[in-house]
Amino acid sequence: MTPERKRLTREESRRQTRGRLLAAAAELFTERGVNGTSVEQIAERAGYTRGAFYGNFEDKNALVAELLHDRTHRELEEVGALTQDATSFADALDKLRAWNHDRAPHLPQWLALRMELVLHALRNDELRPLLAERELLARDAHTAGLEQAFAARGVESPADPAFLALIVHALEDGLLIQRLLTPSGIPDDVVVNAFDLLLRSWTALAQQPALESDGQDPPSRPSR
Repeated sequence: MTPERKRLTREESRRQTRGRLLAAAAELFTERGVNGTSVEQIAERAGYTRGAFYGNFEDKNALVAELLHDRTHRELEEVGALTQDATSFADALDKLRAWNHDRAPHLPQWLALRMELVLHALRNDELRPLLAERELLARDAHTAGLEQAFAARGVESPADPAFLALIVHALEDGLLIQRLLTPSGIPDDVVVNAFDLLLRSWTALAQQPALESDGQDPPSRPSR
């Protein structure tokens, strides 16, 4: 006898519907772009009607905003969970390398969706602040990681940690694009390798005796 399937509550059913709509939109945005995807196509891919879409999202921009939010927090949670139980910095890097190797087969889809969401938000005054918030969350995570790494080495950051985090974050996007366009000779864990090299260089710089000022002010904290 087939066991009776548990009936979903109204809230559970709503979450399920929203989740399927978000997943369908992510697939279609990756395939066709945000502007090339209609509300009707998203609803059809998810197995719902146009009415179900508007019962959960005000419009396509509202769905894009939720995708930006969800992807940001999910990625931060994944990386945070990896490094939280690391026994050393080297162990943390090994875990991050394994994470990058695991996601490498999905990098084309992941990066295409990220670029689509970024471009759509840049062209939309309503969504641009949400994109800025998403980027700031990622940069703040890098800042915290750098501060912990310098503290563990007993050195002070050679520049404002937020400025160094900005460098790391921008470099990450650029390296992933290069990895996707010219994969030959560029390893899956290139971002981790670059971060490790930068941190070693910055640590060495922090350990050097104070150099004579060249008359320039140190980099300031990036504007939020």
